[in-house]
Amino acid sequence: MNDYNRARDAADGLRTLAGGEAPSIGLILGSGLGGVTEALRDAVVTPYDRLPHWPVSGVAGHDSRAVVGRLRGRMVVALSGRSHVYEGQSLSAVTFAVRALGLLGVPLLVLTNSAGSVRPGLPLGTLMIIDDHVNLMGMNPLCGPNDERFGPRFPDMSDVYSARLRAIAERAARAAGVPVVHGVYAALTGPSYETPAEIRYLRTIGVDAVGMSTVPEAIVARHMGLEVLGISCLTNVAAGAGPGSGPLDHRDVIEVTRGALGSLTAVLEGVVEQL
Repeated sequence: MNDYNRARDAADGLRTLAGGEAPSIGLILGSGLGGVTEALRDAVVTPYDRLPHWPVSGVAGHDSRAVVGRLRGRMVVALSGRSHVYEGQSLSAVTFAVRALGLLGVPLLVLTNSAGSVRPGLPLGTLMIIDDHVNLMGMNPLCGPNDERFGPRFPDMSDVYSARLRAIAERAARAAGVPVVHGVYAALTGPSYETPAEIRYLRTIGVDAVGMSTVPEAIVARHMGLEVLGISCLTNVAAGAGPGSGPLDHRDVIEVTRGALGSLTAVLEGVVEQL
């Protein structure tokens, strides 16, 4: 069975959870951010291992479940947890969820993550609206034979993160009283955190936050024509990036993201209201 048919099967599983209704928004929640799903009304929850062909993450802070429900009256598919390259997953597996959402007919995808701050002086828990990204994973999820049913061979990436959605997110944050910044996100494979020398390099090339996800998903989403919004929760000061940097621990990352859940939920609700 090819990638298209597997993703179609998974989309059919999500469609059943939604009672046949076409969700208008897809949401992928990063490390420690699964609590956002508590805001969904009339929610139907299912573990990933009950969805056809769905890869399951074994990383702490990733619940590995799909939640279908309503946010401010709109039907949303929220995916709590994602797969990562550092788990030994292929990029096809890492981006499988996006393929399934695209075939489900979701037109808009919100990608969230926890990230290290490369920009000095930002408080932990700050939300960063992603304006652009740098792919430093050494690989691209579109390599290999192209299935035209997903999208074109050479998709444009000049506006990966929708200017329209970024403006909406800015307004939603302002209305909710949530301070946000804008910046460039870089993706590395991990699982080791970056060295101080690598962080100096990232600062030199204009990066503001660094993580181990999101970019492959964004590329595949644009390949399928989905409109994309990306939001990072800055959970730690990257190594050597300024005061507050030091030995990094994933447990600390989870703790900070949980503290930012209220702010992220408020922004997402505001975004949905303005769509």
